[in-house]
Amino acid sequence: MSFNRNKKLETPQPPPPTDEALCLQAAAGSAAAAEELVRRYGRLVRACARPLFLAGGDSEDLFQEGMLGLLSAIRGFDARRDASFRTYAEVCVRNRLYSAVRAAQGDKHLPLNHSVSFEPPLFDGPNAYLFSSEESPEDVIIGREELRERLDALKGQLSELEGKILPPYLSGLTCAEIAKRVGRSPKSVDNAVQRIRRKVARQTSSGASSES
Repeated sequence: MSFNRNKKLETPQPPPPTDEALCLQAAAGSAAAAEELVRRYGRLVRACARPLFLAGGDSEDLFQEGMLGLLSAIRGFDARRDASFRTYAEVCVRNRLYSAVRAAQGDKHLPLNHSVSFEPPLFDGPNAYLFSSEESPEDVIIGREELRERLDALKGQLSELEGKILPPYLSGLTCAEIAKRVGRSPKSVDNAVQRIRRKVARQTSSGASSES
């Protein structure tokens, strides 16, 4: 039996720290731990903000509000609770976004006031859909039914490209990532998103008119 003496034994790499461990480090003053959590959860923030963006909000403002919600989650997470950090973070991000939308209500933000969120399930399992902590279980069930009906109605108005773009866009992928997936340029993806926004605005407006 021959051995390659020049071949170095590979030292097994330790697994990356869990979100909960990073929260403890961040609470102890580690800026690097907080930055890693921000990196891990940037896509979640985008996914939470994008339904509101499609309904008429400002993309950058909503993203910044969502990031403030994430930072609040990092500071406020208690590992002794039953919820995982990602569950707690999503609730904090969504509540921050909803509070920002409510604070900005007025004629200028009319589409947001009458919107039904197009939120996709971000995670599998019982926490796939997370709504505001103020909502009752009945509200959650009704919200899911409205979501399915609104998505079914919207899908009938989308082109083939728009239909391919919407799910990954709502899940938080960047335009560049979606472009690679669908074989188009980032510019064409962005243009398709703008067309979807206009269709959502028309759908929301007609829905509000029918209720009045």
